[in-house]
Amino acid sequence: MIPQIVIGVAILASAAWGAAALWFQSPFAGPARAVLPTAWLALAVAALIGVFTGQPWPAWLYGVLLLALLAWWRLGVRASNERQWMPEVARQTEGTVDGDIVTLRNVRNFDWRTRSDYDVRWETRSYDLSRLDAVDLALSYWGRPAIAHAMVSFGFADGQHVVFSVEIRRKLHDVFSEIGGFFRQYELSVLASTEEDSLRVRTNVRGEEGYLYRVHMPEGAARKLFLSYVETATRLVKKPRFYNTLTGNCTTIVYRLADQIVPGLPLDYRVLFSGYLPEYLYRLNALEGADSPQAYRQAGHYTQRARATLDAAQFSRNIRRGVPGVPQAAAPDQDDAGVPGAGARNSAT
Repeated sequence: MIPQIVIGVAILASAAWGAAALWFQSPFAGPARAVLPTAWLALAVAALIGVFTGQPWPAWLYGVLLLALLAWWRLGVRASNERQWMPEVARQTEGTVDGDIVTLRNVRNFDWRTRSDYDVRWETRSYDLSRLDAVDLALSYWGRPAIAHAMVSFGFADGQHVVFSVEIRRKLHDVFSEIGGFFRQYELSVLASTEEDSLRVRTNVRGEEGYLYRVHMPEGAARKLFLSYVETATRLVKKPRFYNTLTGNCTTIVYRLADQIVPGLPLDYRVLFSGYLPEYLYRLNALEGADSPQAYRQAGHYTQRARATLDAAQFSRNIRRGVPGVPQAAAPDQDDAGVPGAGARNSAT
């Protein structure tokens, strides 16, 4: 009886995996999408009945088709950069390095008014790594406290900021599914953008809650981290790969990049539950200027400052007001705070 139970458990597990794989990779749409998963589950039921009634041929057939399904999954479901993408991920960032100067192509700098109303701007920008002087972790929450989207913003002495974000590269009409992220439903992209785009759209347009943390790194580590993002983004342009909810998401990739720079970082459950990254950074003594993670959260909560800033040119400065570890500039006058007409918007290059 024990062999039958073991075989039965294996059939159940592979049936669940196979049905999900056929669902998320189905060539059909609408009700027809359920045809292949349903047929697969029916075959699995027949195999189970055969195992426990002494009729092995359905299980043998199931096993042969399982091998065929695995071969298709391994060889036939391939990542691609040639799909009909949503406009905000239609292009991919790539870069070149010449000494201290890094030139990034396809830096996103959209002007968002609503989720569907925005000006499309893809820019080429250059950054001098000899003037790199700050690294900030931005976390954006949309519901559950354990889950946040993690972005890393690099600041330069000339006032520029560039955000690197590990993004799901969604196709037109895609609806996000965390389960689908386990089944190769989305490609992966490392996207560079301005803070006025990627941070502002989350607080001011999507209604998310934003938090900013100044991260203190060993000498030279910020430069290496920046170059790692550039290398990863450029590699994905040449060799696409799939997003994975568990192993290839925004937080695990941040950890992998950082571990290349500071080897031996302790792996922690908070790397997977990205909403708790501040506690992880606090444990690593990577945060300064406050005496507890709660104090960092309270002072680094920039949502209201973002929504009150009308002038995009003042956005990066305003969201950092009061953030622990960030040198504070003198309070601006009323115009400088971001009322209409203050400052000049960056122009596309």
